[in-house]
Amino acid sequence: MHNRMMITGAGSGLGREIALRWARDGWRLALSDVSEAGLQETLKQVRAAGGDGFVQRCDVRDYSQLTAFAQACEVKFGGIDIIVNNAGVASGGFFGELSLEDWDWQIAINLMGVVKGCKAFLPLLEQSKGKIINIASMAALMQGPAMSNYNVAKAGVVALSESLLVELAQQEIGVHVVCPSFFQTNLLDSFRGPTPAMKAQVGKLLESSPITAAQIADYIHTQVNAGQFMILPHEQGRMAWALKQKNPQALYDEMTQMADKMRAKAKQGAH
Repeated sequence: MHNRMMITGAGSGLGREIALRWARDGWRLALSDVSEAGLQETLKQVRAAGGDGFVQRCDVRDYSQLTAFAQACEVKFGGIDIIVNNAGVASGGFFGELSLEDWDWQIAINLMGVVKGCKAFLPLLEQSKGKIINIASMAALMQGPAMSNYNVAKAGVVALSESLLVELAQQEIGVHVVCPSFFQTNLLDSFRGPTPAMKAQVGKLLESSPITAAQIADYIHTQVNAGQFMILPHEQGRMAWALKQKNPQALYDEMTQMADKMRAKAKQGAH
């Protein structure tokens, strides 16, 4: 019975909800995060939901920590069946305001963290003919204003997933990429941006979502079982993506207006 799953960023938010959704099916979870306290709480909830597993602190920027985590999965579970590369951080600011450090930080965690997770766990997935679930973002498809470094990192996750989908098909390894819109989460705790006004505006986007992380986890569960590659949990996101595929210019125009509004609001905030 294959029922072993690894999740990064499992200490809170969507990572925790994914753990709980699979725990309800009795899966064994290998949970990692940079937050020890968050991990302990997730493990407690996983056990209450009917699953079990272990926790291991892991910073996805450090490949050696990911390979050690993969080794722990081999020792404790005898392998792994699904890996979920979910660890991520939020970021924002107009391109002119973003420092190169902001870029490095964003790419290191949100893009290279996923690359390293895939690489560290590939040998185990080859044995189990398992699945990769990479968590990207609608930002990867829509490129909203004032978050170019986040957009680029998340678009990279989509491109990586598309590459792996076709490369790993012969090894019978499944690949999925999830592009949630913003949803109620503590992603904002990790937010890095040049101005408090920018954080407030991204916060408004986050709060406006009618869908919870638990509902997103449920949708991912259904779509992965259905064999869907690109998983868009938000109806608004699916509509926006359909529009962009038909008429990209209409979407760019809308985003340009949004950028103008954001600049005007940031100016007000500055005075």
